[in-house]
Amino acid sequence: MGLSRNDSLVVFEKVSKTFVDLKFRKVQALQDINLYVKSGEFIAVLGPSGCGKSTLLRLAAGLDEPTAGRVVYQNEVITGPSPDRGLVFQAYNAFPWLTVRENVAFGISQDAEESHSDEISKWLSVTGLSEFADCYPKVLSGGMRQRVALARTMIVKPGLLLLDEPFGALDELTRDSMQRLLLQLARDSDCTVLLVTHDIREAVLLSDRVILLSPRPGQIVEVFNSPLPKPRTRHLMKSPEFDRLHECIVERLGDQAGNAFSTEARTA
Repeated sequence: MGLSRNDSLVVFEKVSKTFVDLKFRKVQALQDINLYVKSGEFIAVLGPSGCGKSTLLRLAAGLDEPTAGRVVYQNEVITGPSPDRGLVFQAYNAFPWLTVRENVAFGISQDAEESHSDEISKWLSVTGLSEFADCYPKVLSGGMRQRVALARTMIVKPGLLLLDEPFGALDELTRDSMQRLLLQLARDSDCTVLLVTHDIREAVLLSDRVILLSPRPGQIVEVFNSPLPKPRTRHLMKSPEFDRLHECIVERLGDQAGNAFSTEARTA
């Protein structure tokens, strides 16, 4: 896309990440990641299991630090978490001791909560949770708890929304509904989205670019630009353009999975 560091919201510059596992062995999750993400862009990250996709998000969120290189947000090196970089996990991470309304308001300081009552009500309405505002998460379905997590993250107006397989555990109908909600939220808020997923069709439908990582250590092996028009709607999944991009990614991802199995066999 011809992006440079100066006109990008998020920049990964020669980023590598190595962990030490429980047996004190070094495990390299990512190697030499170079990625520019412009403001308002929706990017999906695909790759074989264990290739460092979630690590990429954690680095952008400031929950981990790179072993080498740096991650830059708004021209400043990321050194820790920030409300302006919201992260939603696959797990239904609503606070069980808080009501839905209290969960959504969690990111707002208690002193300011009353003055933000209209904003809280707005996000309850947008995510279809108004009638459950006084309920506790234990009575909610998985999809509803993910809506709570999205509302709680979006109410603070993040510039960057990080999503780690947020719909992976949902049934197909609920996942479709959540994908539509996510498209609406991204469009209306104009935030930048970085989504990790194993669902290729989801990646093609939602994103402007699909980033494909290699087996561990994860490296960017290919970037797919979407030809699909905006606004994105599910009828696009029946288009020839969708099918061509989907088939191309399936083929390349299959190649990467085969490489991963070969590597495991050689090191076993």
